[in-house]
Amino acid sequence: MKALSQFRITQFRKSMSEQPWELWTRQIGTIIRMDLRKNFFSRRGVWIYLLAFAPVALTGLHAAFMLTGHAHDSMEADTAVLAGIFQFFYLRLAIFFGCLGIFTWLFRGEIIERSLHYYFLAPVRREVLLLGKFLGGLLTASSLFAAGFFLTFFLIYWPHGPAGQFFVFHGPGLGQLGAYLGVTVLACIGYGAVFLALSLLLRNPIIPAVIVLGWETFSPVLPSLVQRASVTYYLKQLCPVPIPADGFLALFTVVSEPVSTVAAVLGPIVLAAVVLFFATRIARKLEISYVAE
Repeated sequence: MKALSQFRITQFRKSMSEQPWELWTRQIGTIIRMDLRKNFFSRRGVWIYLLAFAPVALTGLHAAFMLTGHAHDSMEADTAVLAGIFQFFYLRLAIFFGCLGIFTWLFRGEIIERSLHYYFLAPVRREVLLLGKFLGGLLTASSLFAAGFFLTFFLIYWPHGPAGQFFVFHGPGLGQLGAYLGVTVLACIGYGAVFLALSLLLRNPIIPAVIVLGWETFSPVLPSLVQRASVTYYLKQLCPVPIPADGFLALFTVVSEPVSTVAAVLGPIVLAAVVLFFATRIARKLEISYVAE
């Protein structure tokens, strides 16, 4: 009986090792590693580094002025400034255009460099290829913008000395940092899926990207049900420090009908899943035409 049980366990392990998801996981891992090398070490992506780390230079100057006694901003004021940097620069500008550059290049770049056919000739399902490239782009975008904001956060509170350390480690600072980094990842998921799908559907996704930017900017004036098709509808509800809704800024900060935190977290993920599902249908029918590029 014991030998029979051992045999069944062995057969079960063998059948599990032969399941296709084992192969798909290895293939996805390989595609991610290849894309990470291309994304991080490409000269074409220097402008994305500039977007991610531009606030670091500004907050570094601010920190230098505070340490030399030329500025005396309160911690409350700097916290509000940090919230503005994140919501107006990172969320609505840097991450948006950074994902545009990273995710539209995942397939379009392979076509321009005449290397996509190597993927198509390999025994890799189109869905696996798309998911691997999406995850590679997601890791790239999330790492760059999370690192940029982390350094910005550090330079905002470091000049405040012990008061800043207390705020970060014994006050709400770490919780706010975690919330900002989580929103950064969710933004990369939502924007990345949209731009990856656009790059498969259209040869030049720039004009549709401008339309998406307009949609994300002015969707708050639309009915609440329609607003839920935008990424920023969910993300601005997750930002830990609210920005005063004064005048025109209310368009970017006010949510007419807020949803729960769980729904706000799942919103970009579900939106990205739906977009990627349709993107896999497009990828299945994608044909290479290097002559047209």
